[in-house]
This record gives sequence, C-alpha cells and structure tokens, in this order.
Amino acid sequence: MKIMETRMESTEKEIERLRTENTAQAEKLKDMNVTMNERKIEMDELVKQNKAQAKELAILRGTTNDVKTKMDELIKQNEVSKVAFSVSLSSTTGPHSSLHTLMYKHIFLNAGEAYDANTGIFTAPMKGVYAFRVFSKAYGSQGKGVSAGLFKNGQHEISTYARQDGGFIGSSNGVSLLLEKGDEVYVNLYPDFWLFDNDYHHSTFSGHLLFPM
Repeated sequence: MKIMETRMESTEKEIERLRTENTAQAEKLKDMNVTMNERKIEMDELVKQNKAQAKELAILRGTTNDVKTKMDELIKQNEVSKVAFSVSLSSTTGPHSSLHTLMYKHIFLNAGEAYDANTGIFTAPMKGVYAFRVFSKAYGSQGKGVSAGLFKNGQHEISTYARQDGGFIGSSNGVSLLLEKGDEVYVNLYPDFWLFDNDYHHSTFSGHLLFPM
C-alpha cells in the first residue's frame, strides 16, 4: 500500500513537472510566434523601404541622365557658338564699274570657319545676333572718297564713307544684326571707288556671334 502511494506521488510529481514544462514550452512557443511576427513586420517594412529606395534610385538615375544630356547639349552648343572672324584685303582694289564684293584674303581669325576667303562672304552657321565692323582706307582725290557697304543677302545695311581732296582717308562703321542660319553678310565696294591695303592691313572686315537665338 505504501509502495503504491509512493508511486502515485512520484507520478503526480512527474505529471506536474511535465505540466510545468509544457506551460514553459507553450510560453516559449508563444514568444517565438511573437518574435516571428515582429520579424515578418520588419521584413515587410524593409521590402517596402527597398522598393521605395529603388524607385528613388530610378528617378535619380533618370535625373542624372537628363542633366548629362543637357550638359552635353550645352557643351556642344558652346563649341558650335564659337564664331568669330577678322580679315583684311592685303592689297589695293578698285575702281570697278559696278558693285564689287570684296574678298578679304588675309585671315587673322576664322573661328567656326564661317567666313570664306574665296568669296568674301560670311555665312551664319546658326540663328543669332552677330556684330560686324568694317574699316575702309583709300587715298582721297577731287570728287572721290572712300565708300564701301555692308550687305546682308543682297540688302544694304551700313556704309563706310569719307571724302577729301588729297591724302589718305579712312572710315569705319559697325552694326549688330539678327541673322538666320544660312544668311550671308559681305562688303561691297561701290562703283568708281577704290580701297587701299597692303601688308600693314589698313582695310579690314570683322564679325562675331554675340549670342545664339
């Protein structure tokens, strides 16, 4: 009888131990479930943040590409917009019986290669505002002077004119013009007038792009 009581007490203790252990495991499992849920929430948040960052990165890459494209365009435009020339006759010319386009053969500068020494014509490489200046020199005589005109596409724009009975005389003039791409600008010597020049470059023609439009 006593043995049975001892066994029962032992069994009850074992049951209690198992019950306690089971309760502890249940609590531990509960804690693990809570931890897993927290981890899942954290992972979902990280995935969300990663997607947001990926979107921001894509936008940033697009913006960077746009900036690079604009920079490339500005660099290209800056290179193209380097237009300037300065030339002289180098020798005396005239008089002629009609309007005569002057071919300034000596080239000091021809950035952009828009001036053609074979024709004396400057051709605008782009739409923009250009500044031009003409200086003409000749030897005056009775009833004669120095006279040349700046023309655009066959239309007279400005003239250089001076007159005296003797000695060298000079005249200069300048103008800013809005030109379309392909417009032609040149200097015509008026009929019965002449211009003087030599290696010291007295009669000159120059121009440059102020800004593109």
